[in-house]
Amino acid sequence: MIQLRSMVKIADNAGGKILQCIHVLGGSARRYARLGDVIVGTVKSADPRKEVKKHDVLRAVIIRQRKEYRRSDGSYIRFDDNACVVLEGKTKKPKGGRVFGPMAREVKEKGFTEVAAIAQYLV
Repeated sequence: MIQLRSMVKIADNAGGKILQCIHVLGGSARRYARLGDVIVGTVKSADPRKEVKKHDVLRAVIIRQRKEYRRSDGSYIRFDDNACVVLEGKTKKPKGGRVFGPMAREVKEKGFTEVAAIAQYLV
């Protein structure tokens, strides 16, 4: 569950390290983002001389969350951290070329096939 002011790790090589959520897309009263949801955030920490800079406002998709997520088969999945992948503008394409760490398969099922293609492995 990602909400406003949540600090999320950026799990790709676009240049950012930490993203703070400032809006959850999908409705005016939407409070929480889950796996596969798109958020708007600002970069709080970034690598020097990369594409994503500190204070950039951009969109990202959630690929890992600490709160357990119930799957349709009745099982639950939970990760060690909250992580996201930075997106190109308003598209579903990733800005980076690699995704570090595991990614939930729910992200691919929600239409982010290009993000899933560059992930190390799906869980």
